[in-house]
Amino acid sequence: MGTYQDVYEGAQSDATGFWLEAANGIDWVTPPQTALDDSNPPFYRWFADGTLNTCFNAVDRHVDAGGGDQVAIIYDSPITGNASKMTYGALQTATARFAGMLQSLGVEKGDRVIIYMPMIIESIIAMLGCARLGAVHSVVFGGFAAAELATRIDDAKPKAIISASCGHEPGRIVAYKPLLDEAIENAAHKPDHCVIYQREALAADLVAGRDLEWHAAHENAPELPPVTVKATDPLYVLYTSGTTGQPKGVVRDNGGHAVALAWSMPNIYATGPGDVYWAASDIGWVVGHSYIVYAPLLAGCTTVLFEGKPVGTPDAGVFWRIISEHKVKVLFTAPTAFRAIKRADPDADFLENYDTSSLEYLFLAGERADPDTIIWAQDKLNVPVIDHWWQTETGWPMCANPVGIEQLPIKLGSPSVPMPGYEIDILGEDGSVKAPDELGSIAVRLPMPPACLPTVWGADAAFVEKYLTTFPGYYETGDAGYKDADGYLYIMARTDDVINVAGHRLSTGQLEEVLAEHPDVAECAVIGVADQLKGQLPLGLICLYPKSTKPVEQVCAEAIDLVKTRVGRVSAFNLVATIDRLPKTRSGKVLRATMAKIADGEAWSMPATIDDPVILEEVATALKTLGYPKPTD
Repeated sequence: MGTYQDVYEGAQSDATGFWLEAANGIDWVTPPQTALDDSNPPFYRWFADGTLNTCFNAVDRHVDAGGGDQVAIIYDSPITGNASKMTYGALQTATARFAGMLQSLGVEKGDRVIIYMPMIIESIIAMLGCARLGAVHSVVFGGFAAAELATRIDDAKPKAIISASCGHEPGRIVAYKPLLDEAIENAAHKPDHCVIYQREALAADLVAGRDLEWHAAHENAPELPPVTVKATDPLYVLYTSGTTGQPKGVVRDNGGHAVALAWSMPNIYATGPGDVYWAASDIGWVVGHSYIVYAPLLAGCTTVLFEGKPVGTPDAGVFWRIISEHKVKVLFTAPTAFRAIKRADPDADFLENYDTSSLEYLFLAGERADPDTIIWAQDKLNVPVIDHWWQTETGWPMCANPVGIEQLPIKLGSPSVPMPGYEIDILGEDGSVKAPDELGSIAVRLPMPPACLPTVWGADAAFVEKYLTTFPGYYETGDAGYKDADGYLYIMARTDDVINVAGHRLSTGQLEEVLAEHPDVAECAVIGVADQLKGQLPLGLICLYPKSTKPVEQVCAEAIDLVKTRVGRVSAFNLVATIDRLPKTRSGKVLRATMAKIADGEAWSMPATIDDPVILEEVATALKTLGYPKPTD
């Protein structure tokens, strides 16, 4: 295979040859003869002359090869106390029957189906069943607010909605059906049918003539064989988190998606047939789509479907139990999960109760992985901790340490180097390419590799305006950072999180990195607040370890001194307050922009994806202790 450099340069110099070879990693009905169709830029298409079925590649071909008795899915729910396993053979039957059920309800190839489900095996069956039929699925995070669900219904115009009676959160049950009913009532578009999976904890009332119970709907459904679709036909639409108003539906095609994800498993994650792979995420987010469902199953792995939290279900040792019981080889989760574990159990005492020797790699993504968290995880687990970077829009990593090809040196704070097909530049506001170590906007040269979004659902003009206009010839990531002399990328903040203090551009990520080094600081966030003299000032919000015994005022003073020592007085860092928790989305992203609006006294709306709305009240209280928002004249 050669070194990473060999592979990357090979993809850059001969993209056609590289990706057609990668396309041999999946089974085609009609194998593609061309890799990239660039006849209509910037709307690039991959493998346009190929046909396939994604569900067949994820399920049937493993059964056909004799792997029907291998476990495909391990379901583990510490919240409900339930656990089960499903083999590839059983998954084939279940997806075939689900596709037959959809067809009996009038759903055809190209129709949309919204899936509004908790983390249960039936959710994966629904996704794969849609793919089997050639229907386009759109998963909406279970329990999402009715108003947000309604906008997605109106945008996707689904012929059917698949849901469940409820979801489980620590200490509470979330009734889905009333939210679904309210969303349908508010939406202009009305689905023909809803199929409801009744969970034991709470039964839902069904609407006569529209709603069907899951098992009853399947009773007489035929088992449908995989339907052939074009490589360029959409597999799914995933609405990006945090959208308000008109939602932005990222489109994922069938062919490029299958090729890129199948390539990523052995090359990036060093994972292959029979290995147990666990992405501790949710199917409502892109990580769940790519690395709970599709990539592990395309690779013939056993995937873990976890209905729980890193702490509190029941304790900070649950991740270690899952690894130990199910012999997990690779764990992929968000840094926030490990920060939560570290805060609850800083000495990793729970780890002593479990054998985690099966674990070979820990991958982190979804937000900046601060060096302190990486060092802690490396020390406790004694495995390489690999930070990598990608987005909903790309569907698979843009930057990573490709341990399946060659484990490169790990540089703390960096998600390492670009993956094949991604040519990444750091750009100034005028579009010029920045020198090494200079902060700027991170952009990817067009065309991007397979699996990246070809457009936004029903909105080609919005796709171009949102992603391709600021820097012509580039995809604008919305992230800011720099590259070092070795080509390693450093993601420092979202572009709108870079703050300007008296003409000095400062990265909130850099300031957070320093704050996290304080031994009493478990988590932190830095936001920019308006200042008449300097334009903006950095303001830090810190969460302390429960074991911290120092007075809060002392910790805040030490934190300020630490930043001034490490970053310099140019940072003008003088504002710190403590809070119990950081406000985050359900996928773990800190709501910095919302906190900045609160601090500046600007109008703001409650993010639909927030994990716990009460936390923002705590933030507002903490900001008031620092005099924010400032009184208006």
